[in-house]
Amino acid sequence: MPVDFSEASQPFREDTVVPALLQVSIADAAGMRAELAAGLLAPQAFVAPKYFYDPLGSKLFEAICELPEYYPTRTEAAIMARHLDDIAAAAGTGVTLIDLGAGNCAKAERLFGALRPRQYVPVDISVDFLRDAVNALAQRHPGVEMLGIGADFSVALDLPEAVRAEQRLFFYPGSSIGNFRPQEARAFLAGLRGQCTPGQDGLLIGIDLVKERDILDAAYDDALGVTAAFNLNLLRHVNRILGADFRLRDWRHRAFFNETDSRIEMHLEARRSVAVHWEGGARRFEEGERIHTENSYKYTPGAIERLLADAGFRLAHRWTDERGWFAVCHAIAC
Repeated sequence: MPVDFSEASQPFREDTVVPALLQVSIADAAGMRAELAAGLLAPQAFVAPKYFYDPLGSKLFEAICELPEYYPTRTEAAIMARHLDDIAAAAGTGVTLIDLGAGNCAKAERLFGALRPRQYVPVDISVDFLRDAVNALAQRHPGVEMLGIGADFSVALDLPEAVRAEQRLFFYPGSSIGNFRPQEARAFLAGLRGQCTPGQDGLLIGIDLVKERDILDAAYDDALGVTAAFNLNLLRHVNRILGADFRLRDWRHRAFFNETDSRIEMHLEARRSVAVHWEGGARRFEEGERIHTENSYKYTPGAIERLLADAGFRLAHRWTDERGWFAVCHAIAC
């Protein structure tokens, strides 16, 4: 549904192309409660990582990105800054830039000068979250057509007709692809490939690489405990949605690198035997029992190439930092 911009916080410049916002999928409260209850009752209890991002969770994640232990954000930004001209030469200019999980749109905006997008399409779960960011962005880049889309793209992304079909470049930074299991990642990328023109459209994606275990463990269990607070805050969000009675003091943060599956795992571990209740359900967790809250898969260069190929993309370029900790990849739809 279109969203009215009449109460935008800033007046538009006369030469600004007024952004449009579309909510193409709406959060289903009953569906979310059912999803959470099913996860909590599973033999290995789990909560999907999308539930991290209530307002406080989003702020805590912003703080995580500033921590000395958390290398992905600054390493990816440095790679893109260093290779921006090469990225533009590979991806082309005048693109339709489709920004998945856009947030405050800051990462995509750094590409504007080089890519000179004809249309910018930020996608996030709610257009209400995008409203201020897109409005401010339009003021700084008045000649760029902008269309914000509210959608849970982790489930499915079906771009509306208003998104230009010419020279689409999907932008998926931040190593978020690592939150999907490998088979889910292939299916997700294949869904993007299905909305591309072969040989013309492409993907610009950030992917975290395998490295020493102590570096990985520290990045997800920092000394200040910000990541622990981020993980525990998920229980507050679950309480609000599900009407559950989790007490944060009953749980501790656990994060570690699982070498067998090449992934960081984050869990919440019961400090003692506790019973948790919600409307229509309950579960007892024994001391030491865990709720699995996130995976973050780490890839080798060869695994990246295979993942993209299986999804219908050809890896065209890969840029890394000097230490080989992170990769930014450009792939073309086959």
